[in-house]
Amino acid sequence: MVFQEMDHVLSRSARTLTYRVGELVHVCAMYLGIAVLVTIAACVVVPSMRAQFNQLYTGLVQTLRPEAVKYDAYSQAVWPAEQQLQDEPAADASLTPAEQRQAVSAYQGFMRNLRASVAGQPVEGVTPAQMQALRSYLARKYKIAHSVAGALIHTAFIVGKEKNLDPQLILAVIAIESRYNPYAESHVGAQGLMQVMTKVHKEKFDIYMEGTLAVLSPEANVRVGAQILSDCIRRRGSVEGGLACYVGATGPSDGGYGAKVLAERRRIALASGIPIRTG
Repeated sequence: MVFQEMDHVLSRSARTLTYRVGELVHVCAMYLGIAVLVTIAACVVVPSMRAQFNQLYTGLVQTLRPEAVKYDAYSQAVWPAEQQLQDEPAADASLTPAEQRQAVSAYQGFMRNLRASVAGQPVEGVTPAQMQALRSYLARKYKIAHSVAGALIHTAFIVGKEKNLDPQLILAVIAIESRYNPYAESHVGAQGLMQVMTKVHKEKFDIYMEGTLAVLSPEANVRVGAQILSDCIRRRGSVEGGLACYVGATGPSDGGYGAKVLAERRRIALASGIPIRTG
């Protein structure tokens, strides 16, 4: 009798175990099937999604790299014409030259400057040793990335040549105005590296698709600021008078602003070994 009960218990346990194992195998098979279906679906869908993202990215790049930018002095030096023609869409013949200029992004030029800095491309009239010394000085003193310091040096030398300004004077003005903070803003609303007043110089940003928001772009801010400084120097007849005009001084005293800028230019020239350009 006892043996019969034991056999009955063992038989029931075996049936229970067999049922549990079968249930586990069934569940595993279901999950394995789901995994296979998900894998197949991913193989079908992901390439399509990737292609869509690539198309979107390409469209954005082409939009932000307009034909109007292609012929500026910097892009000719850094971005070969053959590559530009290959990468950039043809200009829309239905747009007037003014409308094409308004399609320029304020950030396109600075990205090219940054590429040039990272690639170690030379600056006209500056030796590699001078470039390295100047970049190290700005990066260390103003706590900015070496690549960004290099990009700003490229910008200053290109814009300085265009505006007939000493590039180191531009770099010194940036140092005194914003300490190389492109997002700096004064209590009167002057913004960016060279502290440009967009309310006063709104029309100078008309060529950029971002409008006056381009003031926060390093390259656009330096271009506009250098133009204002150049106009001031021409109006006042000297660098000292131009700096007083730039800071908004109407009387005989500029509060020491010009002396600070010129002192910083001397320090920059001493650190870099690049002679100060006069005249």
